[in-house]
Amino acid sequence: MSFAAYKMMHWPTGIENCGSGFITQSRSDSAPRISPIQTTDDLDSDWPPHRGDFGPIPNLVVTAANILELYLVRIQEDGSNRDTKPSQEPLRGGLMDGLAGASLELVSHYRLHANVETMAILSVGGGDGSKRRDSIILAFRDAKISVLEFDDSIHGLRTSSMHCFESPEWLHLKRGRESFARGPLVKVDPQGRSGGVLVFELQMIILRAAQAGSGLVGDDDALGSGGAISARIESSYIINLRDLGMKHVKDYIFVHGYIEPVMVILHERELTWAGRVSWKHHTCMISALSISTTTKQHPLIWSAVNLPHDAYKLLAVPSPIGGVLVIGANSIHYHSQSASCALALNNYAVPVDSSQEMPRSSFTVELDAANASWLLTDVALLSTKTGELLLLTLVYDGRVVQRLDLSKSKASVLTSGITTIGNSLFFLGSRLGDSLLVQFTCGLGGSMLSSGLKEEVGDIEGDAPQVKRLRRSSSDALQDMISGEELSLYGSAPNNADSAQKTFSFAVRDSLINVGPLKDFSYGLRMNADANATGLAKQSNYELVCCSGHGKNGSLCVLRQSIRPEMITEVELPGCKGIWTVYHKNARGHNADFSKMAADENEYHAYLIISLEARTMVLETGDLLTEVTESVDYFVQGRTIAAGNLFGRRRVVQVFERGARILDGSFMTQELNFGAPNSESGSGSESSTVLSVSIADPYVLLSMSDGSIRLLIGDLSTCMVSIYTPSSFETSKKSVSSCTLYHDKGPEPWLRKTSTDAWLSTGMSEAIDGADGAPHDQGDIYCVVCYESGALEIFDVPGFNCVFSADKFMSGKAHLIDTFMQEPTKDVEGTNKSSEDVIGQGRKESVHNMKVVELAMHRWEGQHSRPFLFGILTDGTILCYHAYLYEGVESTSKNENSVSVQNSGGLSSISASRLRNLRFVRVPLDTYAREETSSESPCRRITIFKNIGGHHGLFLSGSRPSWFMVFRERLRVHPQLCDGSIVAFTVLHNVNCNHGLIYVTSQGILKICQLPSVSSYDNYWPVQKIPLKGTPHQVTYFAEKNLYPLIVSVPVQKPLNQVLSSLVDQEVGHQVENHNLGPDELHRTYTVDEFEVRILEPEKSGGPWQTKATIPMQSSESALTVRVVTLLNTTTRENETLLAIGTGYVQGEDVAARGRVLLFSVGKSTDNPQNLVSEVYSKELKGAISALASLQGQLLIASGPKIILHKWTGTELNGVAFFDAPPLYVVSLNIVKNFILLGDIHKSIYFLSWKEQGAQLSLLAKDFGSLDCFATEFLIDGSTLSLIVSDDQKNIQIFYYAPKMSESWKGQKLLSRAEFHVGAHVTKFLRLQMLSTSSDRTGAAPGSDKTNRFALLFGTLDGSIGCIAPLDELTFRRLQSLQRKLVDAVAHVAGLNPKSFRLFRSNGKAHRPGPDSIVDCELLCHYEMLPLEEQLEIANQIGTTRSQILSNLTDLSLGTSFL
Repeated sequence: MSFAAYKMMHWPTGIENCGSGFITQSRSDSAPRISPIQTTDDLDSDWPPHRGDFGPIPNLVVTAANILELYLVRIQEDGSNRDTKPSQEPLRGGLMDGLAGASLELVSHYRLHANVETMAILSVGGGDGSKRRDSIILAFRDAKISVLEFDDSIHGLRTSSMHCFESPEWLHLKRGRESFARGPLVKVDPQGRSGGVLVFELQMIILRAAQAGSGLVGDDDALGSGGAISARIESSYIINLRDLGMKHVKDYIFVHGYIEPVMVILHERELTWAGRVSWKHHTCMISALSISTTTKQHPLIWSAVNLPHDAYKLLAVPSPIGGVLVIGANSIHYHSQSASCALALNNYAVPVDSSQEMPRSSFTVELDAANASWLLTDVALLSTKTGELLLLTLVYDGRVVQRLDLSKSKASVLTSGITTIGNSLFFLGSRLGDSLLVQFTCGLGGSMLSSGLKEEVGDIEGDAPQVKRLRRSSSDALQDMISGEELSLYGSAPNNADSAQKTFSFAVRDSLINVGPLKDFSYGLRMNADANATGLAKQSNYELVCCSGHGKNGSLCVLRQSIRPEMITEVELPGCKGIWTVYHKNARGHNADFSKMAADENEYHAYLIISLEARTMVLETGDLLTEVTESVDYFVQGRTIAAGNLFGRRRVVQVFERGARILDGSFMTQELNFGAPNSESGSGSESSTVLSVSIADPYVLLSMSDGSIRLLIGDLSTCMVSIYTPSSFETSKKSVSSCTLYHDKGPEPWLRKTSTDAWLSTGMSEAIDGADGAPHDQGDIYCVVCYESGALEIFDVPGFNCVFSADKFMSGKAHLIDTFMQEPTKDVEGTNKSSEDVIGQGRKESVHNMKVVELAMHRWEGQHSRPFLFGILTDGTILCYHAYLYEGVESTSKNENSVSVQNSGGLSSISASRLRNLRFVRVPLDTYAREETSSESPCRRITIFKNIGGHHGLFLSGSRPSWFMVFRERLRVHPQLCDGSIVAFTVLHNVNCNHGLIYVTSQGILKICQLPSVSSYDNYWPVQKIPLKGTPHQVTYFAEKNLYPLIVSVPVQKPLNQVLSSLVDQEVGHQVENHNLGPDELHRTYTVDEFEVRILEPEKSGGPWQTKATIPMQSSESALTVRVVTLLNTTTRENETLLAIGTGYVQGEDVAARGRVLLFSVGKSTDNPQNLVSEVYSKELKGAISALASLQGQLLIASGPKIILHKWTGTELNGVAFFDAPPLYVVSLNIVKNFILLGDIHKSIYFLSWKEQGAQLSLLAKDFGSLDCFATEFLIDGSTLSLIVSDDQKNIQIFYYAPKMSESWKGQKLLSRAEFHVGAHVTKFLRLQMLSTSSDRTGAAPGSDKTNRFALLFGTLDGSIGCIAPLDELTFRRLQSLQRKLVDAVAHVAGLNPKSFRLFRSNGKAHRPGPDSIVDCELLCHYEMLPLEEQLEIANQIGTTRSQILSNLTDLSLGTSFL
């Protein structure tokens, strides 16, 4: 392994920062009450007054490691959602305050080339009528700041300014230090006048915001960005806090209510520590500086001293009260310029001098590591480290705060941040569990009755059995596995203070799945594995069982990259070309057409039509599938091209190569033949046959083999169909490569909004009139056409006026804009054309025959959904675009002159009907691996489904079938590997198969399946969460019995005297000395983690997993490792598979460390769980046993500073050999053959070998640097063995052993082969054999280097999963030169440099840079997103071809498509 590729497969999900602000719309734009926005006059009359109080709702911005996501909060009011069908399930959380539901919808998702340290939202101040928008400020290590704003024209974020304080001229800011405890901390002034960033712990960067009307925000800007101006940063300068006499800054904040921005800084004058607290305890103080950005002065205006040493956080109290809250672990203090008060939270809070008494809260709580946000101007919500929510009320009179009141509320997830969204929602961001969007409502103490009722609602939902609840909430597919009392963030806690106390009730509205932190995982077989599978299909036999979460959010996450449907039945069916299911009801009245909406969802399919090569079969889908081919009037003598329903499911249309039939059930009502449409078109067209069909009731679009288009128009009244050839296509010589119909459904068709600027005023009134069943409920139909030249046009049907056109659709530009809307000045095309001519003639050939072979456009259900447009190119590339609305300012006659040259007559008609505000933004598709193209006639690969197991999206058939599911306006791509290539797919809903599917594999097997309901698909990989109610630490897989042994720790409250007695060495026989504890203090409780090993068995049906047995640990004993080992019994000479557990006693620093090694045998899986595991052996050793492994039938134990190898006699372990390296604590042990790799917590890695002759463990080599290891593993590439290690600075390094090289000091030293900064703590590596790909199969003999090649799958604490895969040198050189090009060729979000992100971080330790031999696929994946011309240009510049690069990338993603 000289060269490798780093590839992410599952991106981080643990949310670290969250914030809310008006990013995509200004305060005045966002009137969430009604979806078509109206003028304010009508508002009062239309809506009952109590609903108007949601106010404008800001966006939610979240970051997870290097992921930045921007969400809209969509609110559904009670009764106002006309779009949703009556049959829809109740929304999550019940009805509250006139709000039926709220959900998050993704606006944009970015992967940055750096981890976001902190984030703030720069607001623009001003009232609710403000026209300006907020911006996002991101801070990155060490001192980089980017300001991002939302740009409507590209429907995404763009960088408005960048500030970097890292280059050599800023080196003096570090004052000679190399390592810093935390990255930059950014905060902003609540009025948006300035921001601050604390870097290098004592340097404050002041960001001055641009004032509205200053030169930076000019008029030209306003026009360019659609009239919306975002907050900007104008300039920045530095204040050195050291010059102001501050030494140790803990936190700072900008406070409310001052004319100039005022920053309050919490700092410690002199440090103290736990042993000195009784003498030196009030060491912190706060200082308020008035920041004048114009004069760069910062006078001190007030300060407060004698704050406790454990104060760590400031909270600015909103106007009208003002001031600041100082939060410490044991007390909360309020300070303002005029008043101060405090609240003790527990008995550890001490007043400054013993004479005063501090007011105490009614219950004890510790507030270290708390997060907070303001719900009202005088009520803050605090979330503690145990996940409890507390309400802190400021009792004030005028502007004087008299006292602080703390009350308990509900329990919830352990948070990493809270943000309030608008005035009725807040978001709990979490790194350790699923993040929640919660609605709150505030009442006074009198309204206990109604809130009691709400509490009941919450608990009903909480106690419903898991599976039923999932079925019911399928409308938003929320499967948060939080149990009853957790989910009841509902209801309100009654307060025993005064009756005027505010009471809050909560309702969880939405949640974002998080699978992090992945502490450990194991690789096991799925329940429905297929033993005969080979190659790629075999991969979907496996799943990854991960330890994730912490405390009460602890869970097992079962992750699978590919979907494996649950099979109901299968039959052999060779030679199938396509399958369709159609509806039919006998008694369908005329006007059933419009009232059918309710029955829509649950109507069963009537017929299944199967097209074979030379005939068609028809089956009835009743209780059984019965063939009725002979008794129906379907065309059965040849193959069918397509079938579907027309006229509101009253008729079936079946299209075959030379004609079509309309059927009412099984009886034909009309037959059509497609001969020559008229005599003028000559004799050639008689031979033209139908190639592809698109059906949108009541139209059928046919694409013919001669490149022409026919449209079948249905007449609703007679249910007859006539053939129509659009005149515009008869005359034109442009050949159509693919086309489709798009049905813009619903009472408010989405595309209609884009056609005219006046859409604001229409919509509402029309839709209300039309809701009673007028025909325009059905929406509009458009025809999307792609020509051989690669241009795309959209026509309205049946008029066939062109309403949108885009040149070069197939080149895959980032945005598609109507050609009539583009300004002639910004001629993008000109530059590309010239560069195309530069490319040699030979190169151009490959592009000329590229065309779009299939198109699809669809808008799925949902009140605010926007259409997606898909195109498949001949080389298998899939272009995916998402439509959005952008209103340019002077969009009326941008280039009338250029239009009128082309057709002088119809200019007015053109500009009137064009969808001039329609634009498309390209969406990256990650996990999709491209298809090898076949030369045969293209078959339809896209099948759109509206409800399979409650999900909607599309299925892509072909040699790499994939599911594209739509959640929150976001595409989730999940491959399906288990059956190889799939030729046909359709949905099936009948008695035995509820909302299921049918597909036919290329081997000719038809399978009827359902989607597994236990998995949640709104994640990068489908995931099933199993709650554990404790922290999981390590998991392993017992393959023989299909069991998962797992270490879990549960926090338990214990009396203090019990805890103290365990901290004493029992052998010496000390008495417990309690001389400094009073009698009442001994009865207090203390939280201790109790460990156990649970043995879990996966449930066959996919339900919750069963705990088969539990092995408890002794008191104050921690289980550190659990492994399944195979030991050779030296007496019977047989191998035994045992479960080995290594433990350590945690008894404080006065007691010598001990540990136990335990061996268990796992018996037959009987009903009695006591007999499942039985202890075979246990032995106490010196030192904690932190790692175990079996080495050629013997047991290798890392116990404290020794590595000891034991042999197993059947009754006991006897030491055979030992090695006394100076490891302090072994983190991981890996074994290949007789080689041992061990990673130490501080001393990097050791490479040992075991020689059986002299029975000795000998050190081959080690890494002489100091490194805090997290995980280690062997990397095997053919015959070369490398050692990989991850460390606490989020790097990975690859070492190799080369005793013949001179720099290895005669083999003592391991040499570096590669190093790379991952940006996340890698906790576990798993070695998996890479799959062979097409290019490998050519000449590789079995057992050669190519086949014996292993990749390493890894999991991280951010919830991401990736892999390190070896590459051969030629591929590596090609991809590396491409990577160097892409650093400049791609516009990186927030202006970050991917090259500097991937440099090894040593955090101030001495480190010799190693070779750069890992390519970064996170950067390479941008290549496919570039326009085609640029792809060719870059490939040409590095001396290779585009197809060569793409095949390398495809091979890499195929070789690593595990699970």
